[in-house]
Amino acid sequence: MKTKRYRKTKWISGIMAVIIALGLFGYYNRTTLAMWSFDVFLSGQVKNKLEDSYKPLEGREPQKVSYENKEPFSVLLLGVDQRDKEVGRSDTMIVSVVRPADGAILMVSIPRDTYTEIVGKDKMDKITHAYAYGGAKMSIETVEKLFATSINHYASINFTGFREVIDAMGGISLPIEQDIVNKEKDHEKFTIKANQPVYNGTDALNFVRYREDAGGDVSRAGRHQVFLNAMMDKASQVSQWSSIPNYIGIMGDNFSTDMTPDMMIDLAKTMLQADGRTIYSHTLKGDGHRKEAGGTWYFFADEEDVETTKQLITSWLDPSIAKGSLPLPSEYASKNKPVQSLSASASTKRNAAAGISTNQ
Repeated sequence: MKTKRYRKTKWISGIMAVIIALGLFGYYNRTTLAMWSFDVFLSGQVKNKLEDSYKPLEGREPQKVSYENKEPFSVLLLGVDQRDKEVGRSDTMIVSVVRPADGAILMVSIPRDTYTEIVGKDKMDKITHAYAYGGAKMSIETVEKLFATSINHYASINFTGFREVIDAMGGISLPIEQDIVNKEKDHEKFTIKANQPVYNGTDALNFVRYREDAGGDVSRAGRHQVFLNAMMDKASQVSQWSSIPNYIGIMGDNFSTDMTPDMMIDLAKTMLQADGRTIYSHTLKGDGHRKEAGGTWYFFADEEDVETTKQLITSWLDPSIAKGSLPLPSEYASKNKPVQSLSASASTKRNAAAGISTNQ
């Protein structure tokens, strides 16, 4: 009797030990387990949803990159502010260098009013007009000319489409410490209250569109980086993954890219499983003014900073340079900050500290 009770106790103890071990494994490997669930239950849905977003550019072949070897590649992110049937302009232009092997991302923002050569138009104009003249193709070729580099891919996003996605996510976190009020004549009127735990789609979109602060184009580009980082931060949470097909469906025609669905899924999985997503941001430096009295206002990029940025992009695209040896944007390098693993939320705070003004 005693022996039987002992065996029963030992058997129960063994089962409990297995349960505890599985629980600990699940806790410490929850991302891996969630990724397995994504592969089994969701990847097919995501791929089908992304098929409609795959839009290669006519007359332009995507640059060859060895994704299987996780080589670095570049993507031009275009945030298009297009309402109703008007011709859209690229409110946001960010050259992103993605390094899948070490989970590092470099984001270089180009102020929308930057005065540069518009490739295909043979004229100097605001870089935002490249999209209005020739869509993503002309935008890519203009940016390639500006930085003397090849852009591997593009992803075009209509910010209006984000409103419903953000609401579906339950809102996103934004570092707004003072009320933001858009009130000048001929501007869309709105107020964004500060210090909210999360911001809904309307507030987030207004945060992107706000343009009355002293920093002008540069501050606006910085807010775009903060916005994108906040979106990535929320989307990367394990609890959000089951809703990804729904988010893609909500985006609908508001998202297009020449990255294949398979590539996007593999890239997302690689970045989500990285030990830490490292994001460094830089906004092109320069000065805004009119060329002549009463003329058009332009942003004139600092030539020295353009050259430095060219070298920065080139280095980040070099797979032979280890993560710890990568050059950093000047706002980080000047502080002697080593490369470190940043969560998207930490990166958001770092962007805010680097000069993003939200003061009225």
